[in-house]
Amino acid sequence: MEKRYIMALDQGTTSSRTVIFDHDGNVVTSAQKEFTQYFPHDGWVEHDPFDILGSQLETIGEAMMQTGITPQEIAAVGITNQRETTLVWDRHTGMPVCRAIVWQCRRTAKMCEELKARGLAAYIRENTGLLLDAYFSGTKLRWILENVPGVRQRAENGDLLFGTVDTFLIWKLTGGTVHATDYTNASRTMLFNIKTQEWDRHILEELKIPASMLPEVKPSSSIFGYIDSPLFVDAEVPIAGVAGDQQSALFGNGCVTPGALKNTYGTGCFLLMHTGDQFDLSKNGLLTTLTADSTTGSPRYALEGSVFIGGAVVQWLRDGLKIIGTPAETCAMAQSVQDSGGVYLVPAFNGLGAPYWNMYARGAMYGLTRGTTREHLVRAALESIAFQSNDVMGAMKSDSGIEISRLRVDGGASANDFLLQFQADISGCGIERPVSIETTAFGAASLAGIAVGYWQDAAEAAASFSIERTFSPVINEEERSERLKKWHQAVEKTISGNE
Repeated sequence: MEKRYIMALDQGTTSSRTVIFDHDGNVVTSAQKEFTQYFPHDGWVEHDPFDILGSQLETIGEAMMQTGITPQEIAAVGITNQRETTLVWDRHTGMPVCRAIVWQCRRTAKMCEELKARGLAAYIRENTGLLLDAYFSGTKLRWILENVPGVRQRAENGDLLFGTVDTFLIWKLTGGTVHATDYTNASRTMLFNIKTQEWDRHILEELKIPASMLPEVKPSSSIFGYIDSPLFVDAEVPIAGVAGDQQSALFGNGCVTPGALKNTYGTGCFLLMHTGDQFDLSKNGLLTTLTADSTTGSPRYALEGSVFIGGAVVQWLRDGLKIIGTPAETCAMAQSVQDSGGVYLVPAFNGLGAPYWNMYARGAMYGLTRGTTREHLVRAALESIAFQSNDVMGAMKSDSGIEISRLRVDGGASANDFLLQFQADISGCGIERPVSIETTAFGAASLAGIAVGYWQDAAEAAASFSIERTFSPVINEEERSERLKKWHQAVEKTISGNE
């Protein structure tokens, strides 16, 4: 049977999705399922590994059932995933030793401070491109080794495996035969030397992590293994593309040359600027990370800034404050008022990411009056997403020396016209939204398709890419400066109030 489609598994922080593309890059069908978030203590965030796996398998079945697509018609599968989230499981039984520790989790903040006091921060910065922070996988893995009963000994006996979400899915989907990750996910663990592109033995020794736990690292566009699942009976379907969600979005947006920049508005906001073959360390609180590459097999570099709470602030409005019913209604609500009524929300629910990197900051709201309405709060929440993204863009301009004239966007919240218009206004540049905002999934699909010859190269895979709308600034420089001044005052108060 003709191999007509590419399947992308998009495993995110709050939901799992399956998207099937045709050769023209069109979305043929998709399916999505949310799963439970666990918050056992202040600043802790966990997922059940079987919720991750089960929700992903359910969407695979649903996507194929919706259209009658058979496994024999799938040329390859690509995986893109929430990064840094840490899982440990038994290599013999496949059973996790505990819940997954999510990238948002801050439980290892004190551990990071202790490691800094030992002088490890500079070495990690210079060799992994990352900051010594609870955000990344390394200290999460060490926490599991030190705090889950019996795990340390089992790991040292060679009985346990570590992986980020991609690795866990690859292991499960291949019937426990492949323990691997790709360069982009490895580069986010704080254990991988992005200069030598190997697991860093010095860091492993300092964190007391057995090397036997670590997966093989492969190029993002390559055959990782073949799926062994009842969903793919009598079909030889390779997993042929793997990339962390943000690098996948960078690739899917066509940002494959130095200076190209994208922002994914998901649970968090993630801005990446491609910097080519040059390894540079930021002077402004950004990270240096590896990109997905489909040509040489060797990854190249990017500057990255991460905003911890992006679209998650809208979920908070819905689930926490219960002042909205659906995220879609926030656009009209924000547009129904002239401004935020002087309200500024700093959503530091799990600390502040780039360029501040403050693990202890907590959310705060300023400017509330008796006249404040829920519409003002909704608008302030959406504005906070744009303000935080703009802070990262400013750091990128400073580091790279490149004036940013356009920003390509994707992710669920990029469907919000108010948010993108405000982003254009506050950042003073054009915001380009593609016709399909499935660029994260399409990046993984492209990497997989290129690996198996479904597409010849990245240019052919991206031939269907087009811009649906460009948002241009409409406010003047005086108003922009005044809004930014008040935002930065709010951030400073939030940080000082938690010191």
